[in-house]
Amino acid sequence: MSHRLLATTTVLSLLVRRGETVAVAESLTAGLIGAALTEPPGASAAFLGGVISYSTELKQRLLHVPANLLDREGAVHPQVAAAMATGVRLLAGSTYGLAVTGVAGPEPQDGKPVGTVHLAVSGPDGRVWHRDPQLAGTREQIRESTVNEAVDLLRGVLEANVGEHSG
Repeated sequence: MSHRLLATTTVLSLLVRRGETVAVAESLTAGLIGAALTEPPGASAAFLGGVISYSTELKQRLLHVPANLLDREGAVHPQVAAAMATGVRLLAGSTYGLAVTGVAGPEPQDGKPVGTVHLAVSGPDGRVWHRDPQLAGTREQIRESTVNEAVDLLRGVLEANVGEHSG
């Protein structure tokens, strides 16, 4: 079993056991995280769906990322990832929201170098967890690494919160 499949199976098992759900908001990965989370059988018991908010306008309009934040920092920023995670959690009515934004390349974006990635998980109590890796490689490698980082971040949050939100 691959590392990713093992990680997604663990994530889904933790969510199902606790009666919790997750939704995703993806920018640079454009649906790859949703695809990874739905690879294990039975994923529909915990995965509600996702939003591919590739454009800055959609981040603002659909996920309610503040316009002044986007104007000030651009779309590639830790607070944007946090706002996306909270926005998708509220939009989907899920227990957790997982979001990623970043620069896969080949060119820098908003003054941020290729490989800059921001990930966030928004939890049921409004708490947000971040991870901000600087990734290297081709566009495809950066996108794949972002999926792995996102699944690992969510798994870490869930494992740290075992028993806290069970119902």
